Amino acid sequence: MKTMLKCALLIAVAPLFCAALIRAESSEQVPYPEGYRHWTHVKSQIVGADNPDFQNSGGIRHLYANDKAMEGYRSGRYPDGAVILFDTLRAETKDGVTSEGRRRFIAVMHKDSKRFKETGGWGFEVFLRDSRTDRTVGPNAKAKCYDCHASQQDKDFVFGSFRK
Repeated sequence: MKTMLKCALLIAVAPLFCAALIRAESSEQVPYPEGYRHWTHVKSQIVGADNPDFQNSGGIRHLYANDKAMEGYRSGRYPDGAVILFDTLRAETKDGVTSEGRRRFIAVMHKDSKRFKETGGWGFEVFLRDSRTDRTVGPNAKAKCYDCHASQQDKDFVFGSFRK
């Protein structure tokens, strides 16, 4: 009797579990950019106290691009699979030397023209601190990111360039 009950429960729960896995795989979420510190370093910026968004993003920013994004920097059009990100860190100054402090967030652009049609083919996400799961953009990518990036449509929605 217990075995039949366990089997019935397993049969009832298995489709729900499979549906959750399928939904997770087809998710519109931008994946965390594993290994980005080994990508091409495009540039760094220091965001000072006179910047209007200093409270949220002040400090040191490092911009990284994967190989496909580097193709886009060269050609002006970014292929699917291109990933560009800002690694944003607090700045700490001691004895006249400014160094990287604690991470604020990682802002990611991920090119997938099929999944992200409504936002110029780009998915946008912000991962908080050192987390690979705490996100702040999610389904609000159009309002939080794309509406500003739309001004760069002639550059495939990417601000800036690669300094040679």
